[in-house]
Amino acid sequence: MKTVLRLFTLLLFSFSFIFANNFAQSREMSLKKDEQKKILVKYDNKEKIFKFRWTLYKNGGLVVFREYDRIVAQNVLYLRHKNRSFRVELKTRGADFYNTPYMLVKFKEFDQKSNKALFEIFLSDDKGQIVLEDLNNG
Repeated sequence: MKTVLRLFTLLLFSFSFIFANNFAQSREMSLKKDEQKKILVKYDNKEKIFKFRWTLYKNGGLVVFREYDRIVAQNVLYLRHKNRSFRVELKTRGADFYNTPYMLVKFKEFDQKSNKALFEIFLSDDKGQIVLEDLNNG
């Protein structure tokens, strides 16, 4: 029985390392209400702009508006819930169907005193195809 348990534990840790995502970059930023963040996304010969902002924080939910590649969306993110982040695919799937580069935007905390939301942005890019540049807000 101990051998089976050890084998199961070994396999469990092995699979967690195989499926763990190593992010190429991460950065934190805090935004005031309706302050827009713009990030320039460059790959191949293309440049696209990712924009997001938050408009309302009520009952622990943060309403976020975002836009990338002509796709506009709204998310409600919660700190104490599974829904703390959203994912934005940065390239069309094409030949990289399983390894499409993406950005993950995670809601980390809300500061009541300064009325700012803290976000963490992660870039998943196995092949190093994407360059992110912060642009001036506004």
